Amino acid sequence: MATSAKTEWSVGFFILMGFACALVLAFASTNSKDGLRGESYSVIARFSNAGELKVRAPVRIAGVKVGEVASVVLDPVSFDAIATLRLSADAGELPADTAAAIYTSGLLGDRYVGLAPGGDPEPLKDGDEILLTQSAVVLEQLIGQFMFGNGESGENAGTTPSATE
Repeated sequence: MATSAKTEWSVGFFILMGFACALVLAFASTNSKDGLRGESYSVIARFSNAGELKVRAPVRIAGVKVGEVASVVLDPVSFDAIATLRLSADAGELPADTAAAIYTSGLLGDRYVGLAPGGDPEPLKDGDEILLTQSAVVLEQLIGQFMFGNGESGENAGTTPSATE
């Protein structure tokens, strides 16, 4: 009887330790401070649809993380989403005509901002605005357009029949 109680306590202890390890691993993987190291500067980008872009989402050039989203707020005048991007100075000087677009990691993954450097000799400076932007493509809107769109195709699409027909 004493051996049975010891076995039960041992099994309970190992199960509790397993839950504790899983909890620590979950916190370590989701709350990692993979922030920017060293100097950084901020630029803003306006999007007509930010599509669930979150603070701390990565900013990437050619798939390499060069910054993160510092904030996403609504402009009360134009009703655009204004994203403040914090970029690492280690990424080099980005041209002033750099383009920004919101992409999705995979089919249903998290959003991130992708930058495409242009060819302007003037660099982006702290507080500048990226003028060339592309909003997020929202999967639900695409499905809705496909399913409930006008449904017309062919040469008569978009025309109305005349009174003589």
